[in-house]
Amino acid sequence: MKKLLFLLFLLIAPLISIAQEGEIIVGVVLNDANDSPLENVNIVNLNQVIGTTSDKDGIFEMRAAVNDTIYFSYLGFKSIRVRVTNDWMKFGEVKIKMTELGIALEEVVLKPVELTGYVEVDAKIIPIYDNYRYRIAGLGGGYEGGQTQPGAVSRVLSSIFNPADFLYNVFGKRPKQMRKLRKMKEDDEIRNLLQSKFDRETLMAVLQLERTDIDEILNNCSYSNDFIRTANDLQILDAISECYEQYRVLNRAKEKQKGK
Repeated sequence: MKKLLFLLFLLIAPLISIAQEGEIIVGVVLNDANDSPLENVNIVNLNQVIGTTSDKDGIFEMRAAVNDTIYFSYLGFKSIRVRVTNDWMKFGEVKIKMTELGIALEEVVLKPVELTGYVEVDAKIIPIYDNYRYRIAGLGGGYEGGQTQPGAVSRVLSSIFNPADFLYNVFGKRPKQMRKLRKMKEDDEIRNLLQSKFDRETLMAVLQLERTDIDEILNNCSYSNDFIRTANDLQILDAISECYEQYRVLNRAKEKQKGK
């Protein structure tokens, strides 16, 4: 009898998993002003943490379940969230209309550095940025020092033992949201999306954090103000993820110490 129940469970388990993940939904994203299709709109299922983009006709496909929230973002348009309904599942393609925003570009002033050729003089002229950013030969970009900065580990460690600490309140009380960090890092569509964004909107939507919270997390993990200000959203995701993993390791060590 037990073997029969076990076999029955093995047969039902995949069906339950599929039901929780939902099915493929179809939609088309349009400009609300003229109903023209929007291509390459960034689309993320906030519940399942998977992403996609619309094609040249504005059409997209994505796996979703009823009550999942789908997040749409596009440069120059107001980001929106749409909840998946039974009607969407039943009737198929749904039209999603996005409203265009006016964009005012700030003037950028470039200040050239004129070198004299004398090391003693030029050393005082060249601006120094205290951002602890490094570059390894052979790699495409640089990386922020973050946890390698003096005192970084001790700051994260203090958050483990201090219940009033900001990191404790964010990481310790949001385990479900923080687990989405790993899903975001594993989804290629989301990574490609974040690599080209600097507004933190997608991160805020998925992790349910305010921009000030994201900045505060990075500040508490010893990332520089220059990095926080200039990094793209993918770099910010990796930085938060690194800090969270450090937090988890230290937290497990704390629990083991308490159990002795």
